[in-house]
Amino acid sequence: MSIRPALFTALSLPLAFSIMVAAAPVAAKLLLDGEELTVMDTGNLPARGMSMRTVVERHGEPRRMEPAVGDPPITRWDYPDFSVFFEHRHVIHSVVHPRSPNADH
Repeated sequence: MSIRPALFTALSLPLAFSIMVAAAPVAAKLLLDGEELTVMDTGNLPARGMSMRTVVERHGEPRRMEPAVGDPPITRWDYPDFSVFFEHRHVIHSVVHPRSPNADH
C-alpha cells in the first residue's frame, strides 16, 4: 500500500509546479502619474543576459545609441518607451521611460 502514496506524490509534484508557474503574475510596474495609477507591462522589455543582436531582432534599431563608458564598458540604447543598458554585449538592465504628464492631453 505504500507504493500508491509514493506514486501519487511523485505525479502530483510536477503538476503542482506547473500550476504555480502558470499562475505567476505578469511582471509589471505601478507608476503614479498625477492622480492616476498606470500599470505598465514590463514583460516585453529586453531581459538580463540578452545579446545586442537579439535586442535588435526583437525591438528594431534603437532611436539613439550612446557610446560605451567605463570599465567594464556600459552602453545605453534608447528606444521611444524604454532604455537598455549593456555590459559588453549583453543586457544588464532595461528601464521604462516615465510618461509625460501631458501625454494624454
